[in-house]
Amino acid sequence: MARPATIHRSAQEPVGGGGGCACPAGSVAVISLLHMLGGLISESFFADSAEWLLWLLTAGGVVLLVVGADRAVGAGAKLSATLGLSKIIIGATVVSLGTTAPEAIVSVRAAWMGDPGLALGNGVGSIIADTALIFGLCCLLRRLPLDRFVLNRHGWLQVGAGTLLVALSLIMLAVAGDINSVVLPRWIGAVLLALLLLYMVVSVRWTKRHPQMVEGLEISAPPSHKVSRGLYYLVVVFIGLGLVVAGAEVLIGSVREISHRREVPSAVLAVTLVAFGTSLPELATAIAAILKGHGDLMVGNIVGADILNVLFVIGASATATPLQVQPFFFYLFFPVMMFVLILFRVFIFTSGDTFKRWHGIPLLATYVTFIVLALRFGVAASG
Repeated sequence: MARPATIHRSAQEPVGGGGGCACPAGSVAVISLLHMLGGLISESFFADSAEWLLWLLTAGGVVLLVVGADRAVGAGAKLSATLGLSKIIIGATVVSLGTTAPEAIVSVRAAWMGDPGLALGNGVGSIIADTALIFGLCCLLRRLPLDRFVLNRHGWLQVGAGTLLVALSLIMLAVAGDINSVVLPRWIGAVLLALLLLYMVVSVRWTKRHPQMVEGLEISAPPSHKVSRGLYYLVVVFIGLGLVVAGAEVLIGSVREISHRREVPSAVLAVTLVAFGTSLPELATAIAAILKGHGDLMVGNIVGADILNVLFVIGASATATPLQVQPFFFYLFFPVMMFVLILFRVFIFTSGDTFKRWHGIPLLATYVTFIVLALRFGVAASG
């Protein structure tokens, strides 16, 4: 199996160009920052490493992602409170975006490194992991409250985001006329990022009408020394983001080399191993919310993460570079993603004030089956 080719850009080609659409200036800045911070470890380092070391580096990269995201989100929330932002705005924007930062940074960095399959696979795989694995596991642990206000609004956007991604991919399939030549161009990434901005605005408005969506968040601004504390939180945010970027660099380099040696498409490892690793912050947040009696907050976090995996993670990745949609996305990944999202919606329709604990069984069974099929599919594809 050949190594993924790196996509080279001419000096005249703008980062946000392509498809006749320029990406938002803020997105260009973020993507450029990731590109500058990335590339700290040469590909030869991974190529010369023993496989046991690559697996160890993969685990270490996940740890850096989880720890860095936790520090960045916590400090970011406190910094926002110090600056006078309300708890509602912090919960609806800073925390929700922060918990999805590992997926976004890993996917954008993978796209920059010329591995769009890993970038898209991480976004799609994270949706499946969040809904089938994390929500399914939490359902088994405890009866989760069903907040109609949240699920009748964010819940529909959750299904809508997944449907939009599949619809756009099918449209590009029709345009390409060849399932091996489907590409999500940069203008689609720009559209998804624009929808992300709209979603943030709507989310803040909904949260103001329903503050229970963030009542479990423990955010407080220090009563004094705001300037010094604010600078401290800012430094911690940058340290946390630095850890996330370093973790992404190590994780992507290790996974790419493992996929090459094992002759398994990187997209397959992305929807399984990488997606699980980058979803660990959501898993930790979910378990903590349940233990503190904030099951409704956990459900809201899962729904929000699914929306952001499409609009933020895949949107930013497609803006960084066009994403090729490989055939197995249509054969397996997209169908499973839509199945778990629709199954989640069915459980909402058929439940009263709480989800049933048995709801976790079909979701977990779907996730396990998906992992087995994805790995078998990857091995068959390499043969």
